[in-house]
Amino acid sequence: MRERIKETDQGIQGEADVRNFDRMQRHLRDRGLIATDEIIRSGIAGGLALELGPGPGYLGLEWLQRTGETSLKGVEISRHMIDVARKNAREYGFASRVEYTLGRVEAIPFADAAFDAVFSNGSLHEWSKPERAFHEIHRILKPGGRWYITDLKRDMNPAVIWFMKVSVRPAEMRPGLQTSIDAAYTRSELETILAGTPLESSSLSENPFGLRVLGVK
Repeated sequence: MRERIKETDQGIQGEADVRNFDRMQRHLRDRGLIATDEIIRSGIAGGLALELGPGPGYLGLEWLQRTGETSLKGVEISRHMIDVARKNAREYGFASRVEYTLGRVEAIPFADAAFDAVFSNGSLHEWSKPERAFHEIHRILKPGGRWYITDLKRDMNPAVIWFMKVSVRPAEMRPGLQTSIDAAYTRSELETILAGTPLESSSLSENPFGLRVLGVK
């Protein structure tokens, strides 16, 4: 198993990179590959949710579209990405239901017990201090609140990596996919990170593409 290679803890910052990432995520959405249904099946289907690392916002916006009487806040480290997410929210007609805030997951800029749920997809490998982020997730959740966190895994089968790379659009994002895989955790590494945090009771599972962490406060 290759050693983990840190990718970034600053998110995607350049305007060209943000634009390409938005195109990639929109392509995944249009192919039905955004994991919104999985979030809803986990029990996150109402109230006020927080999305960590929303990027261009499609996961959370699809969640709003498929749920009723819900609202969403997002914490994103890239100002350029927030601009794109806000534009996409207007396209969905959800500008009044979602708010994006510049910030870091290690110091979530919201009060204790403010949210009914927290979800995130594909950003865990960029968190500079994941243990601290797990403490923050627990802090801002209401009692009974749910979390759902998914990401890639580093020990992915090479055939799966090949399939993902040839499926990525635009092609300019393929090198970034590899660096994200190189920075991702294995199941055993994530178990070690969760141990001793308030989220250590999480249900941790994996599939051919990545890892999933979910639970209830």
